[in-house]
Amino acid sequence: MNLAEEKTLPNDSPEARQYNRIRRWLSLADMGVGVAFLVVLLVTGWTGALRDLSLRMGFEVYSFALALYVAMLLLLSKIVGFALDFYGFRLEHRYGLSNQRRRSWIWDQAKEWLVGLVLATIIVEILYFIIRQSPEHWWLIAWAVFTGLFVLFAQVAPVLLFPIFYKFEPLDNDDLKQRLTKLGERAGTRVRGVYKWKLSEKSKKANAALTGLGATRRIILADTLLDHYSPDEIEAVLAHELGHHVHRHIVKSIVVQAGVTLIGFWAANQVLHLAIDRHGVFDSLSDFANLPLLVLVSTVLSVLLMPALNAYSRFNERQADRYAFQSISSVDPFISSMNKLASQNLSERKPSKWVEWLFHSHPAISKRVEAAQTWARMQPAGQRG
Repeated sequence: MNLAEEKTLPNDSPEARQYNRIRRWLSLADMGVGVAFLVVLLVTGWTGALRDLSLRMGFEVYSFALALYVAMLLLLSKIVGFALDFYGFRLEHRYGLSNQRRRSWIWDQAKEWLVGLVLATIIVEILYFIIRQSPEHWWLIAWAVFTGLFVLFAQVAPVLLFPIFYKFEPLDNDDLKQRLTKLGERAGTRVRGVYKWKLSEKSKKANAALTGLGATRRIILADTLLDHYSPDEIEAVLAHELGHHVHRHIVKSIVVQAGVTLIGFWAANQVLHLAIDRHGVFDSLSDFANLPLLVLVSTVLSVLLMPALNAYSRFNERQADRYAFQSISSVDPFISSMNKLASQNLSERKPSKWVEWLFHSHPAISKRVEAAQTWARMQPAGQRG
């Protein structure tokens, strides 16, 4: 039977349901521990003690002390959350989804902390410089600056950040490379290169992506995808990614993120003034002991907006899927690739409505397969795969 006309979809295995349920609880626990850590710092006044220690160690030099404060905050946060991180590492091994050794994982954790330290220090130094220079309008200026930084990071991440954690090499399959490059050209984007992503060194999961902006735009294909998927299936997966470009989802997402960031900075300004003017918790806006409060406001806002942002993301994913249906000769490879990805990544094909609504940035695989089958049935008989 033609896959496009197949009406049944494999049910989720008990293993897949259990794995995803644990992952959700682990994510919630991680968020809860993070929020609790911030609240404890604020309620106990320990954030002020860390500020004072940073000032003494930094010889009362504001910028140096601020950098020390960020380092201590990140170190404490890593220590507090390390047990959950390690449980996540063990969980991947328990379900046969990882082949990364413990020493490699620890090294990745160290690199992640160091990269986070560098980026966080730059961001926080810029933020408090703006606050000191313009305490009245800091939140508007910071919003504009951070929106620009968001675009910059999206552009440089494929060439500066990704290689810190993974190895990449130019794809040596010329036929597949030419096929994918032509697919990109039909989508109206100039791809600067097609790269093999050595994901198998750490994970047994499969993935592919169109990353970067402008001169850094590139296709990355996990070796776990290249080794187990046909060229037609790989083309179907990439056609979906190119659908995001065709529908300008990256630009739209930047606009949405800019709107969310604006709300976040406005809310942070209101909360800071409330803490300073009414409760006298901090000396001034530039008292960097208030940094945990800023992070807490951002975290709470992210949680509140998560369902709406996930719904927007699922809308974009459905658009990208429809572009893929139109760009490939048959939806059969799309359907088979979805089923393979679900099995290989131990994803839930049919999550509950509430789980999908709260946690999923992509439509359920069952819905994506159903959409492909429906699209195929609507095509003239001579055009079906």
